[in-house]
Amino acid sequence: MLFSYLILIAMKKYLLLIFLVGLTTVSVFSQPKPVLSRQLETAASGMSADRLKRIDQTVQSYINQHWLSGAVAIVYHNGKLAYHQSFGYMDTLQQRAIPKDAIFRIASQTKAITSTAIMILYEQGKLLLDDPISKYIPAFKKQQVLKTYNEKDTTYTVVPAKREVTIRDLLTHTSGIGYPVIGTPDMVAIYAKNNIPSGLGVINASLLDRMNALAKLPLKFQPGEQWMYGLNTDLLGCLVEVVSGSSLENFIRKNICEPLGMNDTYFNLPASKAGRLTIVYTEDSTGKIVVYDGKGTGIDPAYPLMSKHYFSGGAGLSSTAYDYSIFLQLFLNGGVYNGHRILSKRSVEMMTSNQLGFLFNGTDQFGLGFMLVSAQSGNKGPWNEGSFSWGGYFGTSYWADPKANLVCLFMTQQIPNSHGDITEKFKALVYQALE
Repeated sequence: MLFSYLILIAMKKYLLLIFLVGLTTVSVFSQPKPVLSRQLETAASGMSADRLKRIDQTVQSYINQHWLSGAVAIVYHNGKLAYHQSFGYMDTLQQRAIPKDAIFRIASQTKAITSTAIMILYEQGKLLLDDPISKYIPAFKKQQVLKTYNEKDTTYTVVPAKREVTIRDLLTHTSGIGYPVIGTPDMVAIYAKNNIPSGLGVINASLLDRMNALAKLPLKFQPGEQWMYGLNTDLLGCLVEVVSGSSLENFIRKNICEPLGMNDTYFNLPASKAGRLTIVYTEDSTGKIVVYDGKGTGIDPAYPLMSKHYFSGGAGLSSTAYDYSIFLQLFLNGGVYNGHRILSKRSVEMMTSNQLGFLFNGTDQFGLGFMLVSAQSGNKGPWNEGSFSWGGYFGTSYWADPKANLVCLFMTQQIPNSHGDITEKFKALVYQALE
């Protein structure tokens, strides 16, 4: 009799616990949750549900004031899902709500994934980080460095490079290779004259052919002496293809996406998932949000759906907030996720450790594919020193904070956005919710 009574008491406590957990979940998530992996559980861990609601209020206010068309935000704490919400519209004209599993053009967020592919080849003994690029792509031997540039006719003079560009130079953006379209005026003009693409929207060109053409053009500065954002990771993607004998698309799918369960990350987005691809927006001269058509940049926003074999390692992927959070969780887990080891713990430490003898932007450090938050930045803002971060051209951003054990993404598709301070507000709102 006593045993039966104790069982009854235990069952009541269990049912009460289930009920309370259910109430907490409903208060945080107003829409159905996606199917999640075993590693990332659908439960908040050490974060205040009430304080997380401040994210809802703030982001929704930007939607209501027509400062933002739509967004998806996601937060993991201690490997558990603490927050996942969508706001606004996929299509503002048809008032079609943006789902949590919306697919975004992640542009430069591709860089960290391509950098991981390089580290996989490093761990396979296929290359060393201080190998010269010319060891694998001979056109990069005996490069030259820009000395003078004539803006009127785009002519220039050069001097020999003091040393060859290495794989490490590419991973840290210290090679002297610039960027088309968004780079310095002299490098933009030189690249345009020689048909060097940014990588976005390129369909039928040969990646190796374009990288060989890039090799003939001058570097902006002597390798290793400065930091400059450039086509470094597109060249790394080409290196992956040359060394592995596989396309970058197939290498990333086989070695990263499939084992991690990143099922919505593509260079070539399947037609069956086209309905989840977000529309890209921009602002007109009055600040009104309008559809982005790509004019002036040469980037057709429909490029994710175009069948292509030119795979831009620096910008070509599309993905979801959930998929990319898996990728970042891999690093907080020391290179393993769901029983699949992608990288060794030491390689993760290398990628997220400073590689430069100077602050790349005057404030922060840079690792192998990631920006690293310095002590100065950590003191000024909510994230901690050692957090690693970057973002994408179309308005996506991420960071992972090993000290706080956080993975955070705020994803939009709007370029430019005169109210882009929402990303920094999101950051503050995440940390104020930590218990």
